[in-house]
Amino acid sequence: MKRAIVMGGSYAGLFAARVLSDYAEDVVVIEPDDIGDDGLGRRTPQRQQLHALLAMGHTQLERWFPGITGEMVKGGARLGEGDDVQFYLDGRLKAPVAGARMLGATRPFLEQRLRGRVAALENVRLIPARVTGLVLRQGRVAGVSTAAGSKASETFEAELTVDAMGRTSPLEDWLVHHGWDQAPVDRMRIDLGYATAAFHRGDELGSTVIAHSSPGPAGDYQPTLTEPGALAAVEGERWSVVLAGYAEHRPGPEREEFLRRMRRCVDPIRTVADSCTMIGDVKTYRFVESRRRVHSRLSRFPGGLIVVGDALASVNPVYGQGLTLAALAANALGAHLRTAPTVEDPAWAYFRLVETVVDAAWQLSTAADLAQPHVTGPYPRGYRVQKWVADRLTEASVRDAAVNARYMGVVNMELPPKALTEPRFLARAARVLLSN
Repeated sequence: MKRAIVMGGSYAGLFAARVLSDYAEDVVVIEPDDIGDDGLGRRTPQRQQLHALLAMGHTQLERWFPGITGEMVKGGARLGEGDDVQFYLDGRLKAPVAGARMLGATRPFLEQRLRGRVAALENVRLIPARVTGLVLRQGRVAGVSTAAGSKASETFEAELTVDAMGRTSPLEDWLVHHGWDQAPVDRMRIDLGYATAAFHRGDELGSTVIAHSSPGPAGDYQPTLTEPGALAAVEGERWSVVLAGYAEHRPGPEREEFLRRMRRCVDPIRTVADSCTMIGDVKTYRFVESRRRVHSRLSRFPGGLIVVGDALASVNPVYGQGLTLAALAANALGAHLRTAPTVEDPAWAYFRLVETVVDAAWQLSTAADLAQPHVTGPYPRGYRVQKWVADRLTEASVRDAAVNARYMGVVNMELPPKALTEPRFLARAARVLLSN
């Protein structure tokens, strides 16, 4: 291609730009937000929340940005391996997973490193502007119109345009304006709230980098035994701590309430509450619903157009799938482009490929969300049986390292959900439960 345009320059857009740099002479990333030196951005409060990078997301990060993990560790991020990564269920420490690795870093820190790598590519330009509409011609997107402050509007022609503008992307409205149908949307209202605070970090937890605690079957997935939350050792000699809750149990911005809730969490999070000083304020965020757009259900779609990141699918953030989904969507784009498609045609093959990944994430997150009493569906066929089996597998994963390795492989998006239905795996989980 001569030119590809990426609308949006945060994590998903930067990943897409890196992929496109292998296939286009000129890649233009258009980002309206003043990201700033702190990497937070004015209009994206979720960037201030603790983000997880699942194992598959870390694999894709190193694949497309080789050596970036080492660079971030040199800059203050922490890489946790083995016992440095701890997962708790109903207050019990889960069986260790050999080879477990997780990166401790804030999203702004991670995004800044990606932005630096992408900006250094010779055929990529980052332009501070706002996309105001699409240029459509002969059934395809042929470019975009932009505005930047007091400057006159500008039009960029392109053979391929990528929507990475997030959950609030205006793309669907623009398409309807030009006579196209909106992509069907699946929704699940979950009414989640979460809050993040930073703390000075010393040696109070030894080599711990990640500690994650969630309610499970023993507490009927409610915060009765322990509060759900997580911490990560991040750059700047800090702990980043996130607490989450649904409906009336959503955490608020009050510091004392946050500390009280931390003291009802598992030991690592309690220790930070008792031993460390909070830095700054508690930052809250509300996530009302999970949703995904299913483009393959459309009968017609303009050519030259791709959708990635939260503009494509945005699921419950407590499962940490967002950054990994963004990376996998970009990876799907790369797989699509390697087949040498006619990019001016509708990208049906890309959407079918990426929707396989989205479907796996959607299946995991919504199945867990349905365990919450305030979530009213829609329920999949056979949900009660599926939940009973899932509860038993979850219990077995606490006790047995082999069961937990397969279980966490699915959670980390390294394995598809069907990996939990293989007969040998189910037999082992049954033996574990019967032996206790």
